[in-house]
Amino acid sequence: MKVLKSLKRFIPMAATLALAVSFGAHAQEKKGVTESELKYQAGASPLAGEAMYQSTNPKAPPMTKAEFDSARKIYFERCAGCHGVLRKGATGKPLTPDITQEKGTEYLKVFIAYGSPAGMPNWQTSGEMDEKTVDLMARYIQHDPPVPPEFGMADMKATWKVIVPPDQRPTKKMNDYNIANIFSTTLRDTGEVALIDGDTKKIINIVKTGYAVHISRTSASGRYLFVIGRDAKINMIDLWMPKPDNVAEIRIGLEARSVDTSKFKGYEDKLAIAGAYWPPQFVIMDGNTLEPKRIVSTRGMTVDTQEFHPEPRVAAIVASHYKPEFIVNVKETGKSLLVDYSNINALRITEIGSARYLHDGGWDASKRYFMVAANNSNKIAAIDAKDGKLQALIDVGKIPHPGRGANFKHPTYGPVWATSHLGDETVALISTDPKRKDGFKMVQSLKAQGGGSLFIKTHPKSNHLYVDTPLNPDTALSQSVAVFDINNLAKGFTVLPIAQWADLKDDGAKRVVQPEYNKAGDEVWFSVWSAKNKESALVVVDDKTLKLKAVIKDPRLITPTGHFNVHNTQHDIY
Repeated sequence: MKVLKSLKRFIPMAATLALAVSFGAHAQEKKGVTESELKYQAGASPLAGEAMYQSTNPKAPPMTKAEFDSARKIYFERCAGCHGVLRKGATGKPLTPDITQEKGTEYLKVFIAYGSPAGMPNWQTSGEMDEKTVDLMARYIQHDPPVPPEFGMADMKATWKVIVPPDQRPTKKMNDYNIANIFSTTLRDTGEVALIDGDTKKIINIVKTGYAVHISRTSASGRYLFVIGRDAKINMIDLWMPKPDNVAEIRIGLEARSVDTSKFKGYEDKLAIAGAYWPPQFVIMDGNTLEPKRIVSTRGMTVDTQEFHPEPRVAAIVASHYKPEFIVNVKETGKSLLVDYSNINALRITEIGSARYLHDGGWDASKRYFMVAANNSNKIAAIDAKDGKLQALIDVGKIPHPGRGANFKHPTYGPVWATSHLGDETVALISTDPKRKDGFKMVQSLKAQGGGSLFIKTHPKSNHLYVDTPLNPDTALSQSVAVFDINNLAKGFTVLPIAQWADLKDDGAKRVVQPEYNKAGDEVWFSVWSAKNKESALVVVDDKTLKLKAVIKDPRLITPTGHFNVHNTQHDIY
């Protein structure tokens, strides 16, 4: 304790800087880290509650079983997103015992307490952890990391349920809903999605799903909706039923983010695919029942240093429109895998290396080029789905986070695809015309409200580009959106006070997230996201006038976050 007190007496930040150098700053990262970045990286992992395998390291400082279990839970709730399940490093540096034991408990306590400009949060001085917890975590990371169990075919089949077999499902649409204009809205903290009629603005059904549904994806036919929770549970919802509801479910791992279905001609609705964070793998399933057919591990060598990585998480997955292929993006190795599903018993996989750490993205307007963010490399990788190659690796702003991005015709540069950023206030516009000299380069950078953006959106029938900032620490920014006029980008943006329009009765966070158009492209929907015990809402804006059109409130709309229009998701319109 004397060492810690002594260090505290000498300019704490200097000690922190020294430790940051010892651990090594991120190779691709600029100095400094924004609060919005920390919020994004510190998301809890469902693995916190899983039983794990643990070995004893005699060189590590002593811990009781109760202390170890408590620290393990904290690690998966606060730290695994950056440092990885096995502490091998992801967006954060490795924290394996060979590194941490050399530093020692007292140094580690200072590092955890005060953070670093390379991205480590100041857990104690921010009030997130007390001194006792900091000591606990400093000892914990010197022990061998506990290893979560694998999740194989037998495990998956034990969770697989066909609630309504295909031969018992409707043979035609059995409701009067305009299915193409239904919205699937994630109710993050209740483990549900709300199916909302885009025409009447009424809730059709609240469907039980996995925890914190990450995305909703529509089958090629538009009949089935697939959602996946962070706990790796997939739900298959039949939109033809009198009241759309679950017809099948499965768990494909212990933590996951991505799901999609086959879209190439002749394979519509036949297959589904999902990717897991743990174990690092993807799974191909029957498109009508979710029966698991093939499991493929993504463990392997990184694209840059050619070192083995034990937990390369599967991020965005999309279905090619040019071939019977899925494009599977692997975070930690920095590779896109083109998976030919024409014969799943003899899979052919083309590996395309770009940059780490691949995250999310979407198609360009032609649906030939998949634009995926290598967020901690500050780049966008353009994958040519027709020729099966890396078209370009494009430098953009700090930590691009496009969602699916936004496509529009620029008055000067022709077709462009846009991304906003978590780490700065810019919007990068990338030319997607391969015939231009500036094709697949950033042709313009717009200045929006601020960093902390998660989604950017437009529509072929719209002249507007919407940029959210839900993770910005300034509530004036997190509770509003910036709107650009595509035909006059030079005039800057207009701010819409979405949270104010929601007129909520309490003082919740009211973060405004994920603009999403209706099928017609004349309305834009936003989630106004507050805490589980606070009122939330959805706000609908008239895209032509930028005026408030409707507010949707319901006690069942608890922590609404992402929402997806069936038609636009089915046809990759963004």
